[in-house]
Amino acid sequence: MQRTTRRVQFLGHADNELAGILELPANEPQGFLLFSHCFTCTKDLKAIVRISRILADRGWGVLRYDLSGLGNSQGDFSQTNFTTNREDLRAASTFLAKEFEPVHFLVGHSFGGAASLSMASELESVLGAVAIAAPSDTVHLATLLLKMAPEIESVGSGQVTIGGKTYTILRQMLTDFRAQEHPKKLQTLTKPVLVFHSPTDETLGFHHAIINCGLDAASASGVARNRSLISLPNCNHLLTTRDEDCVLVGEMIDVWCRRLR
Repeated sequence: MQRTTRRVQFLGHADNELAGILELPANEPQGFLLFSHCFTCTKDLKAIVRISRILADRGWGVLRYDLSGLGNSQGDFSQTNFTTNREDLRAASTFLAKEFEPVHFLVGHSFGGAASLSMASELESVLGAVAIAAPSDTVHLATLLLKMAPEIESVGSGQVTIGGKTYTILRQMLTDFRAQEHPKKLQTLTKPVLVFHSPTDETLGFHHAIINCGLDAASASGVARNRSLISLPNCNHLLTTRDEDCVLVGEMIDVWCRRLR
């Protein structure tokens, strides 16, 4: 008997119906992981699909879902921000707890990794969080979007093209990104953290991984004792350079979660 794949729906931010895919192992799951995707990505990003299935093959239940306004989920992307991402993540966690079991681990890629780290302390059932190529703050994205479309600030909205697709960005999104206290949450997070990052990441510098692990001078307050960093040499931001990268990430997450479960 092989793992099974189920399509699920649940209500997220502003009662948007969110689309998810639940990967279940052949036998009783040893625990559940919640996988959040990056800014403008979806649950169907190749790396997310591969890693989720590797984990399911190793006995974990994994829910990957589309944030509001992206993929197969309802909602207006221009009305979303980091706060709504957190609300969608909480909704996905509530769905798992109601229909299966409370979530045990949060996993996120890029901006989804930041959301996972941000929410880890707020979800009692969560034993640890995994951040893959994740930023250590949310302000940098506001800065990047403004460089791409300066009219977002002056006019209130603008168009940006990411990955060949064009998105409308409203000023409210930048305001929300700037208002987050993510660095402070990183410094006070006491639950275990596993960080994957490539020194050659073309989107986010390796210094973000250093900060996420509490290894920088500003964060060296003991949090590093509970965090692990795995470097992914010669890997790009979307983990598409080599198939082995997703295998490595999936297998290491499995081993790490087993130790904590």
